[in-house]
Amino acid sequence: MMCEQQQQQQQQIRMDTKKKAAHERKRSIEAERLEIVDLSGMSLDALPNPSLNLGTICKLDLSNNNLQNIPESLTARLLNVVVLDVHSNQLKSLPNSIGCLSKLKVLNVAGNLLSYLPKTIENCRSMEELNANFNKLSHLPDTIGFELNSLKKLSVNSNKLVFLPRSLTHLTSLHVLDARLNCLRSLPEDLENLINLEVLNVSQNFQYLETLPYSIGLLLSLVELDVSYNKITALPDSIGCLKKLQKLIVEGNPMVSPPPEVFEQGLHSVKEYLSEKMNGGHKTPPKKKSWMGKLVKYGTFNGANRSGPREERGGFIMPEYRSIDGLASPRYMGMFSPRRLFSPRTYFSR
Repeated sequence: MMCEQQQQQQQQIRMDTKKKAAHERKRSIEAERLEIVDLSGMSLDALPNPSLNLGTICKLDLSNNNLQNIPESLTARLLNVVVLDVHSNQLKSLPNSIGCLSKLKVLNVAGNLLSYLPKTIENCRSMEELNANFNKLSHLPDTIGFELNSLKKLSVNSNKLVFLPRSLTHLTSLHVLDARLNCLRSLPEDLENLINLEVLNVSQNFQYLETLPYSIGLLLSLVELDVSYNKITALPDSIGCLKKLQKLIVEGNPMVSPPPEVFEQGLHSVKEYLSEKMNGGHKTPPKKKSWMGKLVKYGTFNGANRSGPREERGGFIMPEYRSIDGLASPRYMGMFSPRRLFSPRTYFSR
């Protein structure tokens, strides 16, 4: 009886092995048939009638042309496309049939005239990277974050976005979120759900972005945070909890908290200050002698009075280096920051 059972098990194993081998051969044959089609930089105003089978294309590059639209019928037949690149064209919209691309992993629509993305883009559930930089997007689909569970990189910089949909906080696979150079007035509150986010860039929203949500300090995987050139006056105390944070860029903000003398001491001191403040144990850091005061003392600035009372010019108090507006403004920070003088970039890092 035992021998019969063993024979049956061995026979089943052999059958499973054969099926697996046949499946792999089939996949290999299909992969060999797939093609890469490059029609980039050909000054195309319209797509030529293709003589090939659209279902065999795995990568289609239509970038750097003059295309104003992509036919619905063409997109619907790209059933095996993994990479679709249409950047640098004149597209005002994307076809709704883009939702048929179930295998699509990379979509590049940067440098077009798009004012919106079709809601059907949510059906591209295999998508890992979406680049929609340099368009005219005023909003993103409200529920985009509920469906694109595989998305790792979202780039929507240089658009006209006023807000990011709250559903983005459900993108638990997201590693990079680039939303700089928009018109953002706020960020979603529940950012802590972005458990894998490593890079967050919301810089250069200029006069619009004034505050950051407390939840930004709960992004435990965050390595780089760029909030430069906004109207932020205070960093959330919770940022002191970001143990993996290695780069914090805040220049160009009218920053009051932490104070400038803390920023002068680097990222570690900033995180320590915020952490102590959050725990209620913050003590005012000792005042450091200002290098700006020395410049004034020795007459580095024309018209400086060495022995007279402290002098204020354009919101910048010379002797004590105290004016926050002067410190944070692009005009003065770019010119006088010692970090700018001694390093190629102005940021705080370990």
